[in-house]
Amino acid sequence: MGSVDYEYPLGMNIVQGMQHQVEVPPPQPFLKSLKYSLKETFFPDDPLRQFKNKPPSKKLMLALQYFFPIFEWAPKFTFHFFKADLVAGITIASLAIPQGISYAKLANLPPILGLYSSFIPPLIYAMMGSSRDLAVGTVAVGSLLMGSMLSDEVNPNQDPNLYLHLAFTATLFAGIFQASLGFFRLGFIVDFLSHATIVGFMGGAATVVCLQQLKSILGLVHFTHGADIISVMRSVFTQTHESKKQPRFFWVSAMAPLTSVILGSLLVYFTHAEKHGVEVIGELKKGLNPGSVTKLVFVSPYMITAVKTGIVVGIIALAEGIAVGRSFAMYKNYNIDGNKEMIAIGTMNIVGSFTSCYITTGPFSRSAVNYNAGCKTAASNIIMSIAVMLTLLFLTPLFHYTPLVVLSAIIVSAMLGLVDYEAAIHLWKIDKFDFVVCMSAYIGVVFGSVEIGLVIAVAISVLRVLLFIARPRTFVLGNIPNSEIYRNVEQYPNAKHVPGILILEIDAPIYFANASYLRERITRWIDEEEDRIIATRETSLQYIIMDMSGVGNIDTSGISMLEEVKKITERRELQTWFKWVEELEGENVSMDSHLKREYWNSSLVLVNPGSEVMKKLNKSKFQNNLGQKWIYLTVEEAVVACNFNLRASKTNLKKDESEGWNNV
Repeated sequence: MGSVDYEYPLGMNIVQGMQHQVEVPPPQPFLKSLKYSLKETFFPDDPLRQFKNKPPSKKLMLALQYFFPIFEWAPKFTFHFFKADLVAGITIASLAIPQGISYAKLANLPPILGLYSSFIPPLIYAMMGSSRDLAVGTVAVGSLLMGSMLSDEVNPNQDPNLYLHLAFTATLFAGIFQASLGFFRLGFIVDFLSHATIVGFMGGAATVVCLQQLKSILGLVHFTHGADIISVMRSVFTQTHESKKQPRFFWVSAMAPLTSVILGSLLVYFTHAEKHGVEVIGELKKGLNPGSVTKLVFVSPYMITAVKTGIVVGIIALAEGIAVGRSFAMYKNYNIDGNKEMIAIGTMNIVGSFTSCYITTGPFSRSAVNYNAGCKTAASNIIMSIAVMLTLLFLTPLFHYTPLVVLSAIIVSAMLGLVDYEAAIHLWKIDKFDFVVCMSAYIGVVFGSVEIGLVIAVAISVLRVLLFIARPRTFVLGNIPNSEIYRNVEQYPNAKHVPGILILEIDAPIYFANASYLRERITRWIDEEEDRIIATRETSLQYIIMDMSGVGNIDTSGISMLEEVKKITERRELQTWFKWVEELEGENVSMDSHLKREYWNSSLVLVNPGSEVMKKLNKSKFQNNLGQKWIYLTVEEAVVACNFNLRASKTNLKKDESEGWNNV
């Protein structure tokens, strides 16, 4: 039976105090409340839980395992794991070597830095990272972004040494920023880069990267440093007359990365193709990473550029690395700690800046190969690092004849996978606003620059968050026939309006940012309900029930909004009530004003406010002003009580007429 059909007995029971009362939580000391709030903000995963009730020696070991997960998986390392990680490590090394050289070229850095960056950072991550599948190295988007931002300040061709030093300095600041986010538990900042933002940004960056490779593929002498499609196409169409002789062995660029490097180098060496217009890498310095501490730049104005570049590229690297790590962790059913990942990635970039490396993270292509190769632990990164070390010690002269067109082909083949058009189509089907965010990021990168695209993407994502806060959803609830359930009348067309009662649901915290909107929206709901009542000739509106189950918190502006809504509803209800009394007086029922007030009740009813909301309503005296009897635990109880009061009031007035109250 629906609530609208309840008769007096049940309603009488509720009015007499048998309803479930909404309790005000007991007061808590300020320091305890502050501690709880800080814990929920910065330690939602409760990382210190594992240290409880443990002896000091065990706590020390747990602390080592927390900051250095290698102490956790190394004792469990078996020969079976070793075989799997050996195969995976060699496999990703075969991809890391040509990709490292290619991506360094993309960042306008010496190719050898790509190999340096695939040697030291993976060793650091293997000790500190919590992902078993993340394969560490340089990434194309980060390389492009670094090259674009640093080139705006220093021309890499005119002053290559200063440019190189700025790259190391930017890597240092990126690492400090990344590690700080993890150490201070501020990883939620990276969450402002939504999935739609990353899809659009990566797709746009991949498009620009592919266009940038036209320089090597077409053999252009002069080429723009701009990262937008207009600058690139202008360079292609205005400078083709300055291109070098078309390479005879262009077809080698279609091969797989390492095969292309090996065969391309052999063909160039035996045919002397470098004398016929094929550009090659040239000499690569033999040996391990030299130190770069003395090459860091801390003078103005270059330091500002390094800081800005480091923070921007560091955020992108973090977002990509953590997203990739979580994706593969989900496939293997284990969890990674985002804050620990930030500390690990930040530390390896700090150490990398001291050892001639530039910004690294976990690229998707390399990590996917690592996953598909069957890696079991982070030891695959160690195997890859050893393979790169052997390459640096003995094999770098073999890359002298590697054609640049092969590197461009490697970059293009890696970038095509980042243009995820299927994800964009999925966004369009599921959420049009997410699709707009995605395309805005893509268009901003392709037609503006990587920085402009990133700013647009983040700005739109933040705007959407603000819209969610400032424009929360409100719904009109109706009764599902033959039940005590109340649901959104738009979602459930069979839900019936309760005569004389408007039931609203607020689905968000009430803050200063949305208080005015909610006041205006509730007023409009009331106007629309009154228009509907006039059209259907139903019982006039007497009560507004607000279901606050979804309101997790409220501030002083929100409480003021409730007070204003209460006054608005009381004025409307009072006018309707007096009009109804005047109709009774026309039937010889006369009442003084104070007696009229006696039968008039509050027209605002609250349902199920949360503990934080009740605490603040109690402290602000709004609870006393409204009356405890107008705060109910369920919508059903509130509806039954309102129905009872409506019927009881009319009955009492008619009773007063028979007893001669009009003579009082």
